[in-house]
Amino acid sequence: MAGTQTIADSKRAFHQAFPHVIAPLHRRIADELLVELHLLSHQDSFNAGHLFSVGLVTVFTRFTQGYRPPEHRDDLMAAICSSNGFDAAELRSAAETSLAAASEHSGDDFNTWIKEFRLPEQSHYSRLMAVGLLALLEAAHGELKGEEAAELRKRAVEISKEIGMPEERVEKDLGIFASSSERMQQAVELMEETLASERRKKEKRMAEAAEKKQSQSS
Repeated sequence: MAGTQTIADSKRAFHQAFPHVIAPLHRRIADELLVELHLLSHQDSFNAGHLFSVGLVTVFTRFTQGYRPPEHRDDLMAAICSSNGFDAAELRSAAETSLAAASEHSGDDFNTWIKEFRLPEQSHYSRLMAVGLLALLEAAHGELKGEEAAELRKRAVEISKEIGMPEERVEKDLGIFASSSERMQQAVELMEETLASERRKKEKRMAEAAEKKQSQSS
């Protein structure tokens, strides 16, 4: 891991690995994950297992929707991870494998399967593990909306206790994740609408300029 590296060291390493400007809409999630991974890298009892991997990839993916340019997204995640001693490719591979496996389980079968990811005694809990558990449930049952989504979160909280996670913290973390996800989706939709409006205005100005030039030359 990152050993005795300070947060300043992590941020310096991040900016060296990712020397690009991050738009305000996505800067906050980049900063939050950078700090969170830094803190986790100093926890001896923390294990970057499959639940954590799924949670990290899920949070990053959902909260970097609409990132521009899109080809920088993978580099951004790689920089956030590498600056704290994590390997983004390994984490993403573990997440994809787990999500694919989860999609093959449902009902009681899922309850039995998920116990394979039980946290060892005294291991350090991360909110990303709670998100990872929810994402695996979504993979098994589909990403639900409204009351059904709330029921799935409730089920995730119930399962969390059975696999050694702090039930109350999981409930709180998943509630925050759900509300934050909704706000981010709304922000992305607003951004896309704004960009589309600007494109239409630009196209209109160009068309008017071309029409004016044509009328002057005729």
